[in-house]
Order: sequence, then structure tokens, then C-alpha cells
Amino acid sequence: MTNNDVFKKLRVALMLRDDDIIDILKLVDFKVSKSELGALFRKEDHPNYMECGDQILRNFLNGLVIHLRGTKEHPKCPGDVLAKEGNKTKKSIPNPKKPSFKQLQRKKVDPGMPSVKFKNKPSQSRGTKKS
Repeated sequence: MTNNDVFKKLRVALMLRDDDIIDILKLVDFKVSKSELGALFRKEDHPNYMECGDQILRNFLNGLVIHLRGTKEHPKCPGDVLAKEGNKTKKSIPNPKKPSFKQLQRKKVDPGMPSVKFKNKPSQSRGTKKS
């Protein structure tokens, strides 16, 4: 498993966006641009693919420790940090209640049109035949 794979898996597992990763790397005074991050997360056969070096991954992991745990002077609880980030992403995605298929179909029907019942067979009771 390459450094790029580890970096990708951490990004997905922690639900981090490019801005979050840049902020985490700034905590350890390591500057990376969005385009460089994009190159790290590309497929290996892409022409702009860039291999993630040990230095980038090491600084990201050190920054992630500071991001989640805080510093000695200002400690944080990692669970609280992750919960805040989870709530932040949930709020940003609107989740309107979708109407059911039946409700959508009822809206399409003209209320002024009378309902019609179709009868395929003459009204006979089942099992009995008229002779």
C-alpha cells in the first residue's frame, strides 16, 4: 500500500475536504496548494499524478494529531472534534422529505375529470355460470 493509498483512505474515513486537509497541514507549518492535493488523489495512470512522499504524509499525520487532540496547552477531546465535523457536514447537505410516488401521481391527475371504472367481464359471480 502506497502513501497515496493511505492518504486517500484517511481522507475518506475522516470525511475531509481539500480545505480541511490544507488547514490541518497549516497546523504544522506545511504549505500545500489545492492543485498539489488534487495530484496526490489522482489515479496512478493519470498524467498529472504525483506520488505522495513520506514528508507530506508525516506532516499530515502530525497535523491530524494536533487537529484532533489539540496541543498540551489547549487539549481537545477527539470525539467532540469528530462530532462537530459530522454535524457540520450534515447541516450543509439539505435533506428535504421527498414526496412519495403516489403523491406525485395524484398531483398529475386532473381533479375535474370523473373517475371511470373499467369492467372487463360481465358482472357474474365467481364460480357460477349462467346457462
